[in-house]
Amino acid sequence: MGADRETNHDMAADRDFALLLAEAADGVRIGAVPYQELVRGGRRRRARRWALVAAAALVVAGSTGTLALAGGTVGEGRRVVPAATAPAAPDSRQVDKPRSTAVARGTDHGEDWTVEALVWGAPRNASEARAQLNTMRAYGLAPTGVHAPSDLVGKGWYYGRLMRDGGTVATFMNAPVEKGGMPADGRVESTSTLLAPDAADGSRRLVVGRVAPSATEVTCTWDDGTKVEAAPAAPGTGLVGGFEDLVRPVDGSRANWFTCVAPKGADYRSGVAKVTKVAERS
Repeated sequence: MGADRETNHDMAADRDFALLLAEAADGVRIGAVPYQELVRGGRRRRARRWALVAAAALVVAGSTGTLALAGGTVGEGRRVVPAATAPAAPDSRQVDKPRSTAVARGTDHGEDWTVEALVWGAPRNASEARAQLNTMRAYGLAPTGVHAPSDLVGKGWYYGRLMRDGGTVATFMNAPVEKGGMPADGRVESTSTLLAPDAADGSRRLVVGRVAPSATEVTCTWDDGTKVEAAPAAPGTGLVGGFEDLVRPVDGSRANWFTCVAPKGADYRSGVAKVTKVAERS
């Protein structure tokens, strides 16, 4: 009997607890789920996350922009591909101004002299051609065979000029850039002129010309058998001091230019310039 009473007591206690829990649950009222508020809250959190990601991307792009434009590497040698750049606007091409390169420089009879290559881009329309022609005339240059600005449209142009003590004393190699933009391998386009226009002997001691980039040596032979060999310029040539008898690249030109200067008294009226060495093809 004692065991039965204990069992009945436990069962009664369980029923009492069950009733209490039911009453407590009955007092709870669950309202409608705030669906719209939850959606808006989620959208705000996502927007904040995207803003943080975008800000971080801008910081990274700013710190690595130079490397990306240079096509450098980051991390474990991974290549950074340069971003595509938009074509240059017509006014940024500056076809009304030449690209200038000093191809030789020295001193003669106490005066400084410079041989300069001037290369002009091809105008796209009559307006650009008119501006280019006006600047050419300001340089004292007149393109051969050009009678109106429209004659320059679609054509690049190059000149050589000799300057002594800062003033132009001779112009030469006045020609348009032909198809391909440079002489064929082994070919030479050249001219000769007086290094000192008022020299008493009138000897043509200066030879200037254009060759393909494959030419690594040009030999100039004067009438009396004098030979001068022009070879590629070392890096940094032209920054200071004099230099001559060189083959060197010219800004804006696919062809390389060369100069040969003969000793006083040599004359080039029937001289010859030849490519005597070419680069080996890989």
